[in-house]
Amino acid sequence: MSLIFVYGTLKRGGRNFHHMAGQQFLGEARTPPGFRLYELDGYPGMLIKPDDRDGVTGEVWSVDTAGLAQLDLLEGLAQGLYRRIPINLLPPFADQPVETYLYARSIEGRPAIGSTWTH
Repeated sequence: MSLIFVYGTLKRGGRNFHHMAGQQFLGEARTPPGFRLYELDGYPGMLIKPDDRDGVTGEVWSVDTAGLAQLDLLEGLAQGLYRRIPINLLPPFADQPVETYLYARSIEGRPAIGSTWTH
């Protein structure tokens, strides 16, 4: 099992939430400052932004091996769309090994949307 921090369309109520079927929701979470969301054609991308002061809100899920493989496909890891990386979160997940998907392409011309994806 892997712990995954999701912040966009995979969250409960999001249009890709069905990909989380069979996985276990553990709770709402937030990154420390240093991360920001950007609008990417109807879905968000999170990037490391050292000047950020708010962090990003999301959810932590326990995901099995098959679920992780499905998420990697959805997030386009093989195509270089996202990278799955370890991330530190604020309590209550501060001392747990968690990974997330970081956007891996240019955000030139893309608007920053701050800390919370609400679409």
